Amino acid sequence: MKKFLYVCVIALTAVAVTGCGKKATTRAGGDAASTSGTAGTGTGADGAYGAGSGTGFAAGSLDDPSSPLSQRKIYFGLDRYDVTDEYRSLVEAHAGYLRSSPSAAVTLEGHTDERGSREYNIALGERRSNAVRDLLVALGASASQITTVSYGEEKPASDCHDESCWSQNRRVEIVYTAR
Repeated sequence: MKKFLYVCVIALTAVAVTGCGKKATTRAGGDAASTSGTAGTGTGADGAYGAGSGTGFAAGSLDDPSSPLSQRKIYFGLDRYDVTDEYRSLVEAHAGYLRSSPSAAVTLEGHTDERGSREYNIALGERRSNAVRDLLVALGASASQITTVSYGEEKPASDCHDESCWSQNRRVEIVYTAR
């Protein structure tokens, strides 16, 4: 998964460098008003994703398997809800798409593995979906485009009862409700 994302970032960077004929511009007000350090600059932290009006991703990119936007699952460690660096570029890509598509909307579905009480897992799934929401908003997506929900352990991706399955169940899924 990590290698796939790395290859996608490299490929998109190469396409952006060779395919863009216009200079990137910053939006009115400049970068001084930005608190995240990347919003409003024209690129993400790694330079691969646009901010403001141009991300390089069209609505069709959501369904293109070679686009990072087709990847919509963010996985978490046991009892963790922080978005790791491994998934940051994925969240940046979705934030860029949401910035450039004001009519787009997502639901962030938080999930956990079966360990822990039902109440604990609902709360942990909520913390996970809120962590992804907070990062999307920090990267320039509008909070009004994002809804969060926690399913806890109720909708497992995998039904076996060992670490290989549990690791697949600890996730947030990005579900586009409007494009």
